Amino acid sequence: MAQRSNGLFSGRTRHLARHHLPSKLSIRSLIKRFKVGDRVAIVPKGNFRDIPHPRYRGRIGEVIEARGSAYVVKIKVSSSTIRKIIVPQRHLEKA
Repeated sequence: MAQRSNGLFSGRTRHLARHHLPSKLSIRSLIKRFKVGDRVAIVPKGNFRDIPHPRYRGRIGEVIEARGSAYVVKIKVSSSTIRKIIVPQRHLEKA
């Protein structure tokens, strides 16, 4: 029998808390465009395939660059730590 992955969303997703569940996905969220320097909020939506980690839910960041249909977002995690994460446009909203 093959070894199962123990990733964040492996197996069933019933164990996720209510505030970690993504909201519904609309066509409007698939055609959003952002410019470099825009401030955006990370709001996970849709399926679990390309969802950002739940620790970034609701964080405000700045768009640094576009990569295909996704964006690189700079987020301040603590007073001295800044992270750059790649987030598809469907999980971003203008802040």
